[in-house]
This record gives sequence, structure tokens and C-alpha cells, in this order.
Amino acid sequence: MSDVSASTAIGTTATVRTPQLPAPYTGRFAPSPTGDLHLGSLVAAAASYLEARSNGGRWLLRIEDLDSARVIPGAADRILHTLENLGLCWDGEVWYQSRRLAHYEAALQQLQRANALYACSCTRRDLGGTDDLGGYPGTCRSAPGKPGPTALRFRADRYGSAPIIDTLQGAINPATCSGGDPIVRRRDGLHAYQLAVVVDDAASAVSHVVRGADLLASIGWQCALQDALALPRPVYSHIPLVTESNGDKLSKSGHSLNSAAAADTGVLHRVLTLLRQEPPGELSRAPPAQLWQWAVAHWRVDRLRGVLAVAADARMD
Repeated sequence: MSDVSASTAIGTTATVRTPQLPAPYTGRFAPSPTGDLHLGSLVAAAASYLEARSNGGRWLLRIEDLDSARVIPGAADRILHTLENLGLCWDGEVWYQSRRLAHYEAALQQLQRANALYACSCTRRDLGGTDDLGGYPGTCRSAPGKPGPTALRFRADRYGSAPIIDTLQGAINPATCSGGDPIVRRRDGLHAYQLAVVVDDAASAVSHVVRGADLLASIGWQCALQDALALPRPVYSHIPLVTESNGDKLSKSGHSLNSAAAADTGVLHRVLTLLRQEPPGELSRAPPAQLWQWAVAHWRVDRLRGVLAVAADARMD
């Protein structure tokens, strides 16, 4: 698709009626194959799995492999094997974003017809070395600031003004978390995560999204895109982010879990502890099936309400 000119980037916003979600509960886990599964990702997988199963719902698996430069060969297969060894069984076929490019392009065409896109020539250097989460000031809304390759940005300010309710973190004002206009197609031609995740969640009828609080900053963009594309809005629940003991981002290399490590089922007891579920000590070495049976029956997601982070070495009193 050609870049959007300044003349097509200006338009008015029509009122959008968001379709109702289907009745059945459908959750999902969507890891990126940039390395082996790590503790933080496993905690997110477990939370989304338990919410789905405790509600009698489906649990889907999607591999988010759009950014081919960051994909590590074999990582996706290792993630799948690790989940299988830990008894986390998904429903249906695994979706790979790299095989769904035509769907993302169709969404871009829809946004272009709505005059919701504009070309942007800004680089990270132009923006002071920050990414979109640092906030985009709208430099190129009227026209690209310089010649050369451009990305496509979405006019998020025209959509998604209604308050967002997160079941665990409460009401969220979209204006405080949008970060300006997100990139939906990068300068190198790759479709961006913010667009792909919205398209895929709708296409697979995901009704509930349970994921880490590190993605809370993206919720404004994603809800705005859902409104612009007339897609249903899932119910969002952002669980605590697993961090190092000093509060820093969790080291993937220090907390990775390959298939062999997954055989140590003590990791599942640790995961449930991090999720504040208080699993009995005698289940620390139980087979995965037995542990999941207990966890589904005793799942209390409300114990995570208002909690944004938990240290990887946290222990229950």
C-alpha cells in the first residue's frame, strides 16, 4: 500500500458502534519467539490459562513473530514444547502472525479509507532515541517532515475516548496511556504489533485478554484501533509484571525455561505462588495435571487486583 499523503490524513471521525462480543469465553497467550519461554511469560500464560479454564472457556495460542529480525530460529518450537511439558494445553491450531500479513494489510486499507493514517518520516534519533511509549508529539500529522522512507501512524486521538475498565487495575483514562499516534506500519514495511494484535484478537474471537502489566501502556492505542476498525473490545485484565528483587525488568537469560527445565514441575508451584494462589506445599512436586486440576478449582484472580509488580523471588507468608 502506498503511503498516505497529507491530504488524506485529514478527516472527521464517524461514530463507531462496537459489535458485541460472542458469548463463549475465549482467552489466549501470545509469546514472541525471541528466546526461550521465561518465568515472566510463564506466569502470564498460567494466569490466562487459569482464567479461561475456570470460566469453562477456550485457551488459544498465537506466536507473535512479525519482527523477523528479532526471531530466534527454533524458539517457537521450544516454547511450544515447554508449554506442553508443563501441561498447558491449548485449543485449536497455533496461529503465526507471519502467516497473516494479508489480514493486517486489509486493516490498513480500512484505516486509510477512514482517513485515519498519515505518513511519518521521524526516526528514533529525531524523537530523542525514544520509542512510541515515550509519546509521539504529532510532528508529521500535516506532512512528513523530510524526504525518504516513511512509517504509517494512526490518528489515535480521534478514537477510543471512552474510559477503559481493566478488571484488575480499574478505570484507565485513554488520554493518559495512548502516547500519541502509534506506528501501524514501520519504515521497513513490517506491520506493527499494535495493529496485528487487535486484528488477531478479533479474528480469533478472543473475549478476554489476560496479560502482564508491562502492556498496560498499549491499551489506549489498541482500544482506539478497535473503535476505528469497528472491532469488539475484549475484557482486559493486566496481571502483575514479574521483576527482579530490586524492581528491575526480569532478566530473560537468568529466568529462561527450556523443555528440559520444564520437567522440574516445582516451577509451576512457584508460578502459582507468584500469582498469589497459595498452593499447598505437598503439590510442589506433583505432576502438572494434578497441579492444574487444583489450580483451576481454586483460582482466585481477585488476589491480583491492584498489583502491578511482583518480585521473582517473592514467597507467600
